[in-house]
Amino acid sequence: QVRLAESGGGSVQAGGSLRLSCEASGATYQTNCMGWFRQAPGKEREGVATLYTIYNGGTGTYYIDSVKGRFTISQDNAKNTLFLEMNGLKHEDTAMYFCAANPYLTGGDCNPTLQTSNFPYWGQGTQVTVSS
Repeated sequence: QVRLAESGGGSVQAGGSLRLSCEASGATYQTNCMGWFRQAPGKEREGVATLYTIYNGGTGTYYIDSVKGRFTISQDNAKNTLFLEMNGLKHEDTAMYFCAANPYLTGGDCNPTLQTSNFPYWGQGTQVTVSS
């Protein structure tokens, strides 16, 4: 089992920045593919960015078009923590943000267009509110 705990959400004005963190515990070897998802009121949960680990310890990342150039996903292996650096925030970024993990996916299979059912492990979420 993998336990995920998000933090770092808050309220900011448009153009501001936030850094979300997701600390993994338990069977952290089952986090080969990790992602950030978000869900706005009345909308379906959508993928935002994903990160996968490759055999030599490097990582690959994918982003949805609406956050490219503004958001950066990264990880600190030593601390088993996934990050989402969000800059240039817009009102439409307002949502509950969740991190999720899949034990097996890698490469192009670990992308934010995946259905949420592909991720067996989820955190409780952290709220991001951007005022215009």
